[in-house]
Amino acid sequence: MLKTLANAALFQCGWFACVLGGDSRWLLAGLAVLAIHLLWISSWAEDGKLILGVTVVGTLLDTALRALGVFQFTEPGPLIPFWLILLWALLATTLRHCLAWSARPWWRAALLGALGGPLSYYAGSQLAGVQFGFGLASTMVALALLWAGVFVGLHRLAR
Repeated sequence: MLKTLANAALFQCGWFACVLGGDSRWLLAGLAVLAIHLLWISSWAEDGKLILGVTVVGTLLDTALRALGVFQFTEPGPLIPFWLILLWALLATTLRHCLAWSARPWWRAALLGALGGPLSYYAGSQLAGVQFGFGLASTMVALALLWAGVFVGLHRLAR
């Protein structure tokens, strides 16, 4: 139970460091969260493949959304900013730990994804200055539908 709570608290610390810090030295705090997770809560042998897989899938997904104009970042380039890539790695650390309860039944993951995904993007947009290219309401609805499926898929990766 202690490690589950620590996992949730570490994720939140990493989320804030990435979103508020952007591509600055604050990313070191996000990397420290990742290291603490691998040293204390889990291990590279247990979660390494999942972290890499979720990071690649998430980076491709958000990069596609950027290319489609859903997200508009101040940072130039075809890929999403590094701070958002790191957020995907941090999200992966929760799937077998503090968010494991949401994996089954599948609709629980879909519901959490539909609610939590868009809310996280909204909060991140307000704190990190990310703009939505298609307006708030339509972007939130699209993200809710997308994340209902994404979160189910991420839990499948975690199995």
